Amino acid sequence: MENIAWMAWTLPTAIFFVLLSLTLGVMTWLAVAYPEAERVGILRIPTTRGDRLFISLIMTAVIHLLWVGLVGTDTIVTIPVGEGIAEYVCRCNGGNNMRHFERSNGPKTRTRVLMMTSAVALMAASAAITAPARADEAAAKKWIDSEFQPSTLSKDDQMKEMQWFIKAAAPFKGMEINAVSETLTVHQYESQTLAKAFEEITGIKVKHDIIQEGDVVEKIQTQMQSGKNVYDGWINDSDFIGTHFRYGQAVDLTEWMDKEGKDVTDPMLDVNDFIGKSFTTAPNGHLYQLPDQQFANLYWFRYDWFSNPDYKAKFKAKYGYDLGVPVNWSAYEDIAEFFTNDIKEINGVRVYGHMDYGKKDPSLGWRFTDAWLSMAGNGDKGIPNGLPVDEWGIRMEGCRPVGSSVERGGDVNGPAAVYSIVKYLDWMKKYAPPQAQGMTFSESGPVPSQGNIAQQIFWYTAFTADMVKPGLPVMNADGTPKWRMAPSPHGSYWKDGMKLGYQDVGSATLLKSTPADRRKAAWLYLQFIVDIWDKSFTERAPKLGGLIEFYRSPARVQWTPTGNNVPDYPKLAQLWWQNIGDASSGAKTPQAAMDSLAAAQDSVMERLEKSGVQGACGPKMNKKETAEYWFAKSAKDGNIAPQRKLANEKPKGETIDYDTLIKSWPASPPKRASN
Repeated sequence: MENIAWMAWTLPTAIFFVLLSLTLGVMTWLAVAYPEAERVGILRIPTTRGDRLFISLIMTAVIHLLWVGLVGTDTIVTIPVGEGIAEYVCRCNGGNNMRHFERSNGPKTRTRVLMMTSAVALMAASAAITAPARADEAAAKKWIDSEFQPSTLSKDDQMKEMQWFIKAAAPFKGMEINAVSETLTVHQYESQTLAKAFEEITGIKVKHDIIQEGDVVEKIQTQMQSGKNVYDGWINDSDFIGTHFRYGQAVDLTEWMDKEGKDVTDPMLDVNDFIGKSFTTAPNGHLYQLPDQQFANLYWFRYDWFSNPDYKAKFKAKYGYDLGVPVNWSAYEDIAEFFTNDIKEINGVRVYGHMDYGKKDPSLGWRFTDAWLSMAGNGDKGIPNGLPVDEWGIRMEGCRPVGSSVERGGDVNGPAAVYSIVKYLDWMKKYAPPQAQGMTFSESGPVPSQGNIAQQIFWYTAFTADMVKPGLPVMNADGTPKWRMAPSPHGSYWKDGMKLGYQDVGSATLLKSTPADRRKAAWLYLQFIVDIWDKSFTERAPKLGGLIEFYRSPARVQWTPTGNNVPDYPKLAQLWWQNIGDASSGAKTPQAAMDSLAAAQDSVMERLEKSGVQGACGPKMNKKETAEYWFAKSAKDGNIAPQRKLANEKPKGETIDYDTLIKSWPASPPKRASN
């Protein structure tokens, strides 16, 4: 079966090939049982009955394909036309004797009947392959009763919503649209399951591609620059919010849902119910993207090891405080030192107190743009992002970026940023497995599940599904994890009111370059695949290592994506891995690497300013001043960034007991916002 697994096997395609095989079998039997000499008819060429069947099928296939290309995919109307062609060829190319055989019940009449029946059956099956999906309530009921459970809605309300989708999709029935998202488990489910459900319920076919994150960035950049439609619907990181707002290439969803797209906007869609709404809202207060999935980078640790009485006693004896979830980077460093150099082995296995990755690769950029600098204390206070300086070190005044280097009032090469790079390099060298230095993001991700890592400060919750698989060294026999996730510790420059980590928010995005009808059909699909809270999460919480508790906690608001300060995400993001990679490889010192990054970011923003392409909210660069000028100005204005270098970057470690932390959080989701 592997040899034919590439084929998109469906009932219509199976019928087509079964009938084709039967037809060939019948023709073989006829050739043996009733041999026939060649004849010359209307085509003026000598043919046998097999030749005539082949010619008739080729002609009907051409008619079928022309119809698809010029008219549409509803090919059922081509069947009588094709049958007529086949009838004419088989009647007339047999010569004048055909008229005699039509009046008899001989073998040639049976041959013609079999040929006509086979041709019609094959055309019918072929038409079925490309016929539009039927939109009906029976399909909706099937999905509601099976896949769409449990749900926050009653089945009656679910059916009402599906009835609305069926009606709204009617003008686009038979259309095939293209959507794209990055390679995550949740998006694979959308592509393989929800796209099929949407097609069966609405009649709109969806080709939902799953590609690497970097490829999504490249393709959306291509469509924005060329104006040519690449995809109809995008699930694109909300990190692009500053880019979409300034370039004007993305659809303003606030206006869209109220005007042009009102007829295809689900009346049951409660935008205020999305916990990531603030991440996809531009400075003008309008929504440009609709959150679809979220995952944060949190602190991950071995709960079983941290609960071990012997380890707890030894740690407190050495460091003077309890082994627990680290609140600051000093405690994280102490714990890394303890497991790497004091414990060393557990059950005969070498263990490490830290895990990371360091290969100079595009994924290294995510390691830092995904809020590592904010965890250290870079930037200003502000949720979802620091203002006037964010975690990228970019200062924004009003809606205009004005610089990222300290000499322009930014902070990407300030003391807090450099401190974050120093700690990253030191911890990887001292406390991580030796191979970590040469790993990429995807290569390092599965390492903690192998059972020899005590903690990881920068762990993506997107790995949860792969970390809870039965049989892993980090899973208990009862299906509960030996590990937990918790809020990330902060660096010595961090202050209350700052963001504390990154949250990836893949969001439904429409581009203006997509034709209006395809954009509407895509919007229906993008609304169809979003999800919200459900009580089943509570039931599953013990097996997910703290994920549900985190998202229901007040702490979650401190984990946010890239914000509005970043004017061109694709252009600026690629600068990070290239420059920090030099520090990781040892080619540059941390300070030199961040100085180069600051200069490169400022250069990109200067070019954007000169081009004027981003209009009134595009960059307008500050003139260069001394670092001391900006240190004094931030203090005078009551801001934080850029900060002077601290005399002591390693204060006393501080931890908190995990179970005490969890009990302090509410056990139920926040109340839904009112409209």
